[in-house]
Amino acid sequence: MRAIQIPAAGESLEAVDRDVPEVPRGHVLVRVAACGVCHSDTMPGAGMASSYPRVPGHEVAGTVETVGEGVEQWKPGQRVGVGWFGGACFVCDACRDGDFISCRVGKVTGLTSDGGYAEYVVAPADALAAVPDGLSDAEAAPLMCAGVTTFNGLRESGARPGDVVAVLGLGGLGHLGVQFAARMGFETVAIARGAEKEKFARELGAHHYIDSTADDVAGSLAALGGATVVLATVTDAEAMTATIGGLAPRGKLVVLGVPHEPLAVHAGAIVGGSQSVAGHASGSAKDSEDTLRFAALTGVRPLIETYPLEKAADGFDRMMSGKARFRVVLTVD
Repeated sequence: MRAIQIPAAGESLEAVDRDVPEVPRGHVLVRVAACGVCHSDTMPGAGMASSYPRVPGHEVAGTVETVGEGVEQWKPGQRVGVGWFGGACFVCDACRDGDFISCRVGKVTGLTSDGGYAEYVVAPADALAAVPDGLSDAEAAPLMCAGVTTFNGLRESGARPGDVVAVLGLGGLGHLGVQFAARMGFETVAIARGAEKEKFARELGAHHYIDSTADDVAGSLAALGGATVVLATVTDAEAMTATIGGLAPRGKLVVLGVPHEPLAVHAGAIVGGSQSVAGHASGSAKDSEDTLRFAALTGVRPLIETYPLEKAADGFDRMMSGKARFRVVLTVD
């Protein structure tokens, strides 16, 4: 099979021919149709993979090719996705509580096992999500990471329909976050840099737009009654903290993006209103499946640019440039 791998930490992507992998008990061989390119795909190159060479890619959409011994819930030909969640151990305290995304073993597709920059990928049966017919493979792939992260972050936030929910950023995660928030019934506020982005934000479903370069973000949110939730999709710590003064009493800043610098939050800014700052991981395979079904039902779609698998390095560079609108997806013929 064709595959794109990182041969060792610090080295660049390279195209190789590999044998189609064996399918262990409890696993499934997936024929890849599309794989999203995510900023987290830089992690194997930075030495964070469990071993090398490593095939990156954790936004996989394809079809079941072969099922391993003991697998009953998946059948050959079934459309499936594989995301960041690479399976659970089922024995740690988090798994025993049903919190599989917090599994202490930390299986991650493309980091602890080979990912989707290839014609085939092997995944544990519990890491698969069914893909509905209403989504193409290229549309489904980014929803396995950027999609489930924003969708699940919103539905686990405690916000209820009618509440003011702000999405900070209109990039790869944010353009999905605005769509999900609007379709979940929240009074949706998009926050981004520049007045020229307002039209796009409203096309995505935002009811309000705040230009962070010209407006007082916290004051603008407060004028709307305060945000029950701010979903922070950017990687700018200062931009995140600038929203805290606009939280409603008991409001929550939900952090999805990971800035290089630490968040600077003055305790006095959150104690009086009992507000909180919380991180949010992506979600389990079932969460991804829920994301896909909701997107198919409500018309949420990622905006994508596609590259063939053999042009993976070009697609990766496009993603890293920050110029992609908004997710890069590799297609496998």
